[in-house]
Amino acid sequence: MSIAYKLTVLSNTSLGSLIAAIDMTIVLISLPDIFRGLHINPGDPSNFPYLLWTIIGYSLITAVILVSIGRFSDMYGRVRLYKYGFLIFTLGSIACALSQNILQLIVFRIFQGLGGAFLFANSAAIITDAFEPNERGKALGINQISFLTGQFAGLILGGVIAPFGWSYIFWVSVPFGFIGTIWAHINLKEQGVINKNQKIDLLGNLTFGGGLTLLLLAITYILVPYGDSELGWGNPFVQLAFLSGAILLILFIYIERKAPNPMFRLELFKIKAFSSGTGSLFLSFIARGGLLFMLVIWLQGIWLPLHGISLEDTPFWAGIYMLPMTAGFLLMGPLSGYLSDKYGQRFFMVTGMLITTATFLWLGSMPYNVDYLYLGIAIFLQGIGAGMFASLNMSLIMSSVPAETRGVASGMRATLQNVAQSLSMTIYFAILILALESYFAGTSLSNVPASAALFSIFLGLAPPGIDPATFTQTFAPIFMESLAALFIISAVLSLIAAVLSGIKTNKKKSASVDVTASLSEEKPIESVK
Repeated sequence: MSIAYKLTVLSNTSLGSLIAAIDMTIVLISLPDIFRGLHINPGDPSNFPYLLWTIIGYSLITAVILVSIGRFSDMYGRVRLYKYGFLIFTLGSIACALSQNILQLIVFRIFQGLGGAFLFANSAAIITDAFEPNERGKALGINQISFLTGQFAGLILGGVIAPFGWSYIFWVSVPFGFIGTIWAHINLKEQGVINKNQKIDLLGNLTFGGGLTLLLLAITYILVPYGDSELGWGNPFVQLAFLSGAILLILFIYIERKAPNPMFRLELFKIKAFSSGTGSLFLSFIARGGLLFMLVIWLQGIWLPLHGISLEDTPFWAGIYMLPMTAGFLLMGPLSGYLSDKYGQRFFMVTGMLITTATFLWLGSMPYNVDYLYLGIAIFLQGIGAGMFASLNMSLIMSSVPAETRGVASGMRATLQNVAQSLSMTIYFAILILALESYFAGTSLSNVPASAALFSIFLGLAPPGIDPATFTQTFAPIFMESLAALFIISAVLSLIAAVLSGIKTNKKKSASVDVTASLSEEKPIESVK
C-alpha cells in the first residue's frame, strides 16, 4: 500500500470520526440555546425526557445498529458503507438545523446518529486493512484521538456558536460532511476481504436490535420521575422494556449459536486478546462514560458560579475549563501508538488505566471549591490515561481477529463502547439523583426535584423560584459528597480494566484454531481490491 493512500485513508477516516464525535457533545453545551430557541420550559419536570432524548438519542441509535452495520460491511464492503455514512450524517445535520420543534430535532438527531454509526463502525476496519501490523498502533491512535478530540471540541464549539443561533451548531458540520463524502467517493478503494456469499441474519438483527433498543430505553427512562419517586423503577413501561429486552437478547444468543451466518461473531470471544480487550474497553467506558457530564455539572452548577461567572455564561466556560483533558488526549494518543508499535501494547494500556484509577480517586477527594490548578492537573492526567489506553486497546482488538471479520469486529467493539457509555450515564445520574433526593431534605432545596435541579444546571439556570447564589451554596457540598462515591466506583472499574489489559496473549497464534475453523465452514471468500 502506498504512503499517499495510507495518508488519505487516515485523514479521511479521522475527519469522519472528528465531525461525528463533535456532534455527540456539541448539543450538551448548546442545550440552553436549543431549549430557549424551541421554547421548552426547564421548570416543567415533564420536559425532562426531552433533555434525555436530545442528549442520548444520537448515541442510542449508534449503539443499537453498529454490529449490524459491521456485518453488512463484511458482506458488501467497508468503504461503500463508510461513504453512505458520510452522506447520511450530512443530510441529518441539515435536517437538525431546519427543525421547527423539539420532537423534530430528536428524530433528526437519531437519523444523524445513523450516519455516525456507519462512520464509527467502518473507520477502524478501513485503517486496519490499509496499514501493516507494525503501523496500526500509531494510525489507530491518531484516529482515536480525532474521535476523542471531537468530543471535547464539541463542548467548546457549542459554547462559541450556539449564542448566535442554535441551528448553527448543526450547519457547521455540513460543509465538512460534503467534503468528506466526495473525498471518500473519489479516493477510498476497497482493500478489505469481503464475503459476498453470506446471508443476512434476519432473526439475529431483529432480536439484537429490538432487545438492545428496549434495554437502552428502559435504562434511559429510569431517570424520568414516576409518581412520587425521583426515578422510574415503578414505571410499567420501564419494567416491561427491561423484561422484553432481556428475553430478546437471550433469544439472540441462542439464535447466533445456531445461525450459519451470524451477525454477532460469538466465536471471536474465544480469541484471548479480543475478549480481554473488549472486556477492558467495556469496563473503562462504564467507569468514565459519565465523567464528562459530571464535570459539566460540577463546573456549570458549582465551581464557575463560585468564581464570579453567571449561570447563563457557564456552558461556554465549562468547555474552556475542560481543555486540559483534551490536551492530555492529544499528547498521549499518537505518542503511545508510536511507542507501542516499537515496544508492545500491554505496558502502556495497563499504565493508562492505572493513571485513570489514580485520578478518579484524586477527583473524589477534592472539595467543591478546589483550586483550579489541581482540578486542571487531574483532568489532564485523565486525558493522559485515556489517551494511553484507548488507541492501543482498539489496535489490540482489531489486530487480533481474522481479516474477513474486521467489519463485524469493529462494529462489536464500537457497540460495547456505546452501550457502556449509555450505561455509565444512567448509573451516574441514577446514583446522583437518589443521593440528591435524600440530601435535599431539610434544606432550601427540599421542594426541588433532583431531576429538575440537574435539568436546570444543564441549561445554565437555577431551579424556578430559587435564588442562584442560594442554590449554588446549598447544592455544592451535597453534589460533591455524592460525586465522591461515584468516582470511587469508577476507580474500582478502571482497576479491573487495568488487570484485564495486562492479560498475556500468545502472539504466535493467529487468532484461534476454533475461530479459523468456524470461519472456514462458510462459502469461499472473495478479496475485492
